[in-house]
Amino acid sequence: MHSAPVWDPDQYLRHASHRTRPFLDLLHRIPDLPATAQGRPARIADIGCGPGNVTALLADRWPDARITGYDLSSEMLEQADKHHAGPTAGGGYLDFRPADAAHWVPEEPYDLIVSNAALQWVPGHAESFPAWLDGLTAGGVLAFQVPANYTAPSHALLGELCESPEWHDRLAPHGRRFVHILDAAGYLDRLTALGCATDVWETVYSQLLPGPDPVLDWVKGTALRPVLTALDGDTDAIAAFLGQYRELLRAAYPPTPHGTVFPFRR
Repeated sequence: MHSAPVWDPDQYLRHASHRTRPFLDLLHRIPDLPATAQGRPARIADIGCGPGNVTALLADRWPDARITGYDLSSEMLEQADKHHAGPTAGGGYLDFRPADAAHWVPEEPYDLIVSNAALQWVPGHAESFPAWLDGLTAGGVLAFQVPANYTAPSHALLGELCESPEWHDRLAPHGRRFVHILDAAGYLDRLTALGCATDVWETVYSQLLPGPDPVLDWVKGTALRPVLTALDGDTDAIAAFLGQYRELLRAAYPPTPHGTVFPFRR
């Protein structure tokens, strides 16, 4: 079992515009919710809400909705509470609660259960789909997106380095954390078998990241969190690991005159 990583909301939000784009594409594909036809505020759950910046976008789409963001990270929830909790401009309300996506089940009917870039941290998350679907109102929607770049150099090189002789004893469990993610066809099969009308797609975003070592800066907010958590307090080990990983990333993602291209498959 993997220990929960310690999150750094500020580091995560350094690339907020790029990280938010896949969710916006998902949001635009969500159909009207049952609440709209019934003339009542929607009830929405955001699983793995992180710092709440994406959860707040749900209130733009459904201004009077009652929206709850759930997350396991106290650091993320503190950020979300500070910047996003409370009444919304359209008469709705945003709140945030602690919950582990691996064990969360709906405690009331929801019109929409949504998850943005969170389920990749939950081995076996597809096994939760039946309970989540049972928690939807009639005609409700389950909408989620997960990164599918676990075979990209950023993640493959991280796994190889964690499993190298120098780091194996301390970091090997953190090297291949994302192999449980299904491909698009796998999610389509699971959801269709559960009786869902499905809309499944895959996209590659060719992102241009600015600055020195931008891919390393990117993964410091996500894939590197378990490694940094495992090495916490050992500054020499952190410096040594990041130095080795930095060189691997520089070779895999060479800068161009306009920035560093970082393909991002979702």
